Amino acid sequence: MAAAAFAAALAGTTLAQTTAHSHDAAAPHKLTLDQGRKWATDEALRNGMVLIRGLVEPRLSDAHGGKLDAAQYRDLASQVETKVGTIVANCKLEPRADAMLHLVIADLLEGTDAMSGKNAKLSPAQGLAMVVVAINEYSGHFDHPGFKPIRNVH
Repeated sequence: MAAAAFAAALAGTTLAQTTAHSHDAAAPHKLTLDQGRKWATDEALRNGMVLIRGLVEPRLSDAHGGKLDAAQYRDLASQVETKVGTIVANCKLEPRADAMLHLVIADLLEGTDAMSGKNAKLSPAQGLAMVVVAINEYSGHFDHPGFKPIRNVH
């Protein structure tokens, strides 16, 4: 049953309409490409996203099997939030790419809030699914050579 709930949460996740932090650029409401091309990245962003993916992917089979307890979800959320904080602190993208990154960050943080129990409307498994979707959206919209989306999400 946990696997079905996780898959349903993943399938139903949508992009957040808010930004996690602000710069001077106006916040877009939908993740898009840069005139058909992926957005440029910098080393801090690439390193951070590799670390986030590395934290999340190995925990998916346990999540699917209902083997993660609340404390484990909170710990994973905290680790992801730390990596997101490092990305935000070292953000050096051009303003339009940065605005797109804010959408990914908002989704990551919304997911970690649910994983931590801060959002009573979503289960920790749904939060993890949101984080996976955000990672995969990053993969599809940002130029990060060798970065792969998380494929085994069911």
